[in-house]
Amino acid sequence: MRVIRLQAPGGLDRLQLSQEPVRDPGPGEVRGRLHASSLNYHDLLVVQGKIPCADGRIPMSDGAGEIEAIGEGVDSFKPGDAVVSTFWPYWLSGDLVPAIKRVVPGDSMDGYARDSVCMPAHAFTRAPAGLSHAEAATLTCAGVTAWRGLVTCGQVRPGDTVLVQGTGGVSLFALQFAKAAGARVIATSSSDAKLDKLRALGADELINYRSEPQWGRKARAMTDGRGVDHVIEVGGPGTLKQSIAACRTGGHIALVGVLTGMAGEVSIPAVFSSQLRISGISVGSRTDQEDMIRAITVNRIRPVIDRHYGLEDIAQAFAYFESQQHFGKVCLQYS
Repeated sequence: MRVIRLQAPGGLDRLQLSQEPVRDPGPGEVRGRLHASSLNYHDLLVVQGKIPCADGRIPMSDGAGEIEAIGEGVDSFKPGDAVVSTFWPYWLSGDLVPAIKRVVPGDSMDGYARDSVCMPAHAFTRAPAGLSHAEAATLTCAGVTAWRGLVTCGQVRPGDTVLVQGTGGVSLFALQFAKAAGARVIATSSSDAKLDKLRALGADELINYRSEPQWGRKARAMTDGRGVDHVIEVGGPGTLKQSIAACRTGGHIALVGVLTGMAGEVSIPAVFSSQLRISGISVGSRTDQEDMIRAITVNRIRPVIDRHYGLEDIAQAFAYFESQQHFGKVCLQYS
């Protein structure tokens, strides 16, 4: 099988393609023939060496394909089933505990930048019916993060107003889930061309945050001064102030990203005076993923994919992803 390994200390020029043997699944394991993966900011930090990992690590936290073989005791899958990986292989349901956090494919263990993989059966779920392998591969990190932030923790309801930031995978999934729930969506971008695409995807109101730097105030005005019910916060310290300004009293901010940095100042009085609820979202559990997949199937949601690259072109894929020109997900297509 083809395998991409990242040589320490990291860097796009340290991604190396090799050939390695395929092994048979052990008890409780399945062997998956992988057909696709998708790029996430977390993966970028790994390949850049900003998240340290073992020398020779196989990157990529997302993987989708089909079951090739099952090990002894596995009755949840059969050969030929279309499957998609989970971000936390041992977070099956309930709360995330420290022991579970130590295991992340493509980070603390080998990931899915390869043609074949043997993993415990619970590390996969069935893929949504009707989606391509590349579309399914977008769900593991970005899809589940948006779902947990908006649905599991946010408890979005029909008639709510949801603010999404930018045009990355999490934000576009949040837009689609919000519309499926009967919510109104305000979307932001620095590009008018991307704003047009957001409108076509279902956004009700648009804000260019480059021409409207006080976009939090603008979003509040769009709700007749009430404020938005939910914010999918992907920027972190550079955007949190505006997200707080946009929220209604008792509103919810799902803090899912750190695109503008790892630390910053927060106005504590603004948080408690408005009784805001800020949820730190670290993807989600296997149960969250299964719930999301049922909703995707019922609502016929199609993930938004910007570009496909071959496995051997993984460095070019990350270079394009890093340029932030994409609208939606950037995928690796293995076959």
